[in-house]
Amino acid sequence: MSDARSDGSTGRPGDTRLPKSVVELPRQVREELTRRLRRNKRAFREDDIQIVEGPLLRRAVGASALGNCMEWFDFGIYSYLAAIIGKVFFPSASPTAQLISSFATFAAAFVVRPLGGLVFGPLGDRVGRQKVLATTMIMMAAGTFSIGLIPGFTTIGVAAPVLLLIARMVQGFSTGGEYGGASTFVSEYAPDRRRGFLSSWLDFGTFVGYALGSALVTVLNLTLSDAAMLSWGWRVPFLIAGPLGAIGLYIRLRLEESPAFQQQLDEHEKSLAQASVGGEFKDIIGRHWRELLLCMGIVLLYNVTNYMVTGFMPTYLTEDLHHSSTFADLLVLIGMLWIVLLITFIGRLSDHVGRRPVYAVSAAAMIVLAVPSFLLLMSGGTWLPLLGMLILATLLACFAAPSAATLPALFPTAVRYAAMGIGFNVAVAAFGGTTPLVTEALVNLTGDNLAPAYYLMLAGAIGLITVRFLPETAQMPLNGSRPMVGSRQEEQELISTSQDLYLLAEGGPRAV
Repeated sequence: MSDARSDGSTGRPGDTRLPKSVVELPRQVREELTRRLRRNKRAFREDDIQIVEGPLLRRAVGASALGNCMEWFDFGIYSYLAAIIGKVFFPSASPTAQLISSFATFAAAFVVRPLGGLVFGPLGDRVGRQKVLATTMIMMAAGTFSIGLIPGFTTIGVAAPVLLLIARMVQGFSTGGEYGGASTFVSEYAPDRRRGFLSSWLDFGTFVGYALGSALVTVLNLTLSDAAMLSWGWRVPFLIAGPLGAIGLYIRLRLEESPAFQQQLDEHEKSLAQASVGGEFKDIIGRHWRELLLCMGIVLLYNVTNYMVTGFMPTYLTEDLHHSSTFADLLVLIGMLWIVLLITFIGRLSDHVGRRPVYAVSAAAMIVLAVPSFLLLMSGGTWLPLLGMLILATLLACFAAPSAATLPALFPTAVRYAAMGIGFNVAVAAFGGTTPLVTEALVNLTGDNLAPAYYLMLAGAIGLITVRFLPETAQMPLNGSRPMVGSRQEEQELISTSQDLYLLAEGGPRAV
């Protein structure tokens, strides 16, 4: 075989005329593929590459997004009804105390999220992602449905808020295994080149679920009197969770296990997959503590913004800024729909420019735009508050879109679900779920309606620091998995590229 390449390069280390296939690779992909080729001591063959056929890929991504939509509809409606829930379950308290009590119950669900992650994460690494995701769907639907059945304080007294707290904790426990598992599942199905775009559909489902919850509450507020909403109307969204849960369970039971999970059950990783739970957590914390911290930093940036917009904003607009509930509901709904429109485009963008630039630019924009956005929300009229909401929604879309591709890529396949269960849920419990409670308390303590903006600025600063140390994973194979492609043509292109790379790494035709 001749040393000469079709583009005139020799493929030797000293030749600056690199093959086009190598030049077009992002630096991090070139380095990772070269590392794997040197370890294998040869170029890739067909059995080194995983092909995920189009129909199977679309079903996995679509079903995951739809299931996530239903789950987050269930979880999100509480925040839209927080003010009414405060009146139903804490009627003897002052309006401010009712809100804080309602948000405290909201935050309680996040206290048990890490426990859910600790239970469901190792199960997902052992028995499979699909089975655990079906279980979380059942638990979420049951917890949400039960809230709609709990009598108010005037009927059963203190037992009412106690039962509400228990139902919220069931929701939180199930959610502890949801996002980490769903993002792991979709990432392990997605071809490397399109992981950002395909994984962004998971959060597309999340915000469609939020939007559906917001839309339903808006319709109820428009069609029912305040007395009817307080009496029975608030229960309707929670009772819908029953049939939605049955549909979601059916969808998730029809999914096949991810290719990466099936690959990891070879002899090399089986011992790790079958280790004790305590041994697995010790391994995760001992060997992957840096990745856990990075995961928590990104989750903080994403979820402080997320729960500020989805959990705190409806009540902030009505109770602190004194807008009508209809105006507040419509404003948040428009923000959710705007995110739905943007999120997959930003996911695709992260595949081309990288995850780090998307996070870095957005975190810097958060620091600059948080106060102006809240000043716009505090303005009179319709258009200026709407602009403020759209700015916050755009920033949230930029944080959400790359997350389902970025976070699972930090960890190897054998411990990915469990590691996500730790890092994601600890950060959400500590910072995300407490955002409505903390910001409402700050507003009441300081009397400053800009306090939430300062909180967002702090999250943006922490996010910028995190991105400084975040490895770029766009277009890269997942740690512990074979390179993933979406077609036979992509497979042949990757084999050809690997031959060029191996020639460059080894400096001779023997490399092929």
